[in-house]
Amino acid sequence: MSPSTTPRTPTAPPVDRTAGGAARRRRRGPRTWLAVLPLLAFTGLCFGLPLGAIAFGAVTRSDPASGATALTGEHLARSLQGPYLDSLIGSVQLSALTALIGGVLGVVIAQAVVTSGSAGLRGATLTASGVLANFGGVPLAFAFIATAGISGVVTRLADLGGLGWNLYSFTGLTVVYLYFLTPLMVLVIAPALDGLRPQWREAAQNSGATAGQFWRHVGLPVLAPSLLGGFVLLFGTAFAAHATAAALVGGSVPLVTLKIADALSGNVLTGQENVALALGLDMILIAGLVMAVYLPLQRRSARWLR
Repeated sequence: MSPSTTPRTPTAPPVDRTAGGAARRRRRGPRTWLAVLPLLAFTGLCFGLPLGAIAFGAVTRSDPASGATALTGEHLARSLQGPYLDSLIGSVQLSALTALIGGVLGVVIAQAVVTSGSAGLRGATLTASGVLANFGGVPLAFAFIATAGISGVVTRLADLGGLGWNLYSFTGLTVVYLYFLTPLMVLVIAPALDGLRPQWREAAQNSGATAGQFWRHVGLPVLAPSLLGGFVLLFGTAFAAHATAAALVGGSVPLVTLKIADALSGNVLTGQENVALALGLDMILIAGLVMAVYLPLQRRSARWLR
């Protein structure tokens, strides 16, 4: 090949390191902030203002005679005493239990679907999970009342009453919550299970590792961020649920969302609106701690989804 026909290697364009290039990069900064201003304004309006109003009402007290407002910690202290504290503990217990059971069931179902290799089964399962994960509230409570209530169809056919079954209890509410938490875990963990590459399992088998050793040393460490993140997400979903519990158990099971509704409506005592705001602030703090755990785990597990 002659020198005139020798192909030339393309070179990268020169990097603009001049003062003009630096100035252009500095000018792009304000434009970037202007682009996100609508999002920041929306976030501040829809989340910042309600949060500020809740926090202000939780730490202030108004004098009925003069109308003067003063700072006080009385409402926060009352929200952590007596039946209010019991409701917080009950919500945490219910959320932790349902998140744990729903997480385990969701992982088992997702693993069966992923390893089946059937595209039809996978599509049907994920579609059904997406529908069931968003089916809650009063319709779900009525569906369970008609199915497993005192006079429900399944209750009479299987004689669940003779076995001690009670839908309107902590156990019954746990079963109802699993109806939408388990599909949610399937949606969360299925992409992470896809991240377990078949080459890893083959390499472990070629090295003489058993299935248990593979999961203990490879599978679970890889899935740990997604598993913990899914648990935290399920916990937060159950912790904030209100309509299903309100329609199903009323006040028979102590839950913080039900106490907030009672305090705001004055069903038990009047003039407890500020205590309800303090309970709401307690929930926000717990939810903030939950999200502080969930977001780093989500970012860490995202690399296995690529």
